[in-house]
Amino acid sequence: MEQNFIEIAKNAKQASLKIADLSTEIKNLALNKIADAFEKNKEEIFSANKKDLSEAEDLVKNGEITKSTFNRLKLDENKMRDMIQGVRDIANLEDPIGKKLFVRELDKDLILTKVSCPIGVLGIIFEARPDVISQISSLAIKSSNAVILKGGKESKNTNKKILEIINSTLDTVDGFPKNVVQQVFTREDVAQMLKCDNYINLIIPRGGNKLVKYIKENTKIPVLGHASGICHIFVDESADIDMASKVVIDAKTQYPSACNAVETLLIHKNFKKADDLLASLQLSEIKLVSNPEAWDIEYGDKILAYKFVDSLDEAINHINTYGSGHTDCIITKDIKNAEKFMNNVDSAGVYMNASTRFADGFRYGFGAEVGISTNKTHARGPVGLEGLTIYKYKLVGDGHIVDDYAKGVKQFHHKDLA
Repeated sequence: MEQNFIEIAKNAKQASLKIADLSTEIKNLALNKIADAFEKNKEEIFSANKKDLSEAEDLVKNGEITKSTFNRLKLDENKMRDMIQGVRDIANLEDPIGKKLFVRELDKDLILTKVSCPIGVLGIIFEARPDVISQISSLAIKSSNAVILKGGKESKNTNKKILEIINSTLDTVDGFPKNVVQQVFTREDVAQMLKCDNYINLIIPRGGNKLVKYIKENTKIPVLGHASGICHIFVDESADIDMASKVVIDAKTQYPSACNAVETLLIHKNFKKADDLLASLQLSEIKLVSNPEAWDIEYGDKILAYKFVDSLDEAINHINTYGSGHTDCIITKDIKNAEKFMNNVDSAGVYMNASTRFADGFRYGFGAEVGISTNKTHARGPVGLEGLTIYKYKLVGDGHIVDDYAKGVKQFHHKDLA
């Protein structure tokens, strides 16, 4: 008999309290066992993924999912390798829980300590990309959070198989609590998840603008994520043509459907090699468009909007007006211009002479990520382990009372010890 969502959420809450007390050794053992199990059972995962791909072809034909969503769905040997290595990398990272963020002596024998702790229960809603389950489950385990996952219908078979392997593996780890990683499948489950502010502490959507907007408008639970990935590259007048061409091509074609692929190219009007740059992009099968309607479109394909600007200031203003706050880059030899760009562009990632495709938790050394956040509170950019922690204050005294300080009998001296 299937559980209703409230039972699942209650179980997750109880699991979050238990995993919060789990040792680093047990968490790392669980993660390494999961990586081994993926390796051992990868053919079963591929088989489930092939079934999803076959069924998804009809979804593309019927217009129910986009071609870029279909492309993200495929799980091949390379993605499987990265998925397995990602789990092992997370196991090798420092435990983010229980870290002393500061220690302050308020007065003699009155010590305040700020300590990292888990957020609690995470609700993750995502589209396509079945490797997301592996990434998020691993990050949740290492950061001592419980997680409820809801994937898209297009990856249902792969998601089920991956989670089956994860939970059957966790069952073999002594001391590991039940219900740390759970999965739901229906739209009704999503509706219930968004109402469960008594049990779920954070919602993380991974998908298109429509999905994220819907979630933000329909829940009281804090939401961490980004609505779109409209990334820019500005080619300054001092830019090297070979570097500009190489970086822009990589940012557009290496994985066009990714949220960190460049969507708009801004070119300084005095950049002398502009024609050569545009020609090199067309030779790389990039379709160029230039009209005002193109500035806020996330293509997810080999289509690139471009615009000539009069100055660095105009480029910055354009990005801050039309960008999504995700990742933006300047190609330049001028360090002062680069510093101004990176200080004034209001995005989670600001780059100089590097592809926007580097905006990724794995590439940042986070092991993996639960998503990219364009929020300005709690976590920003690729969200890895630290983004799944919060903190608490521990105060240890020796019979101290506030009245002594209110009357001036005692005084605070606020001495930082660490």
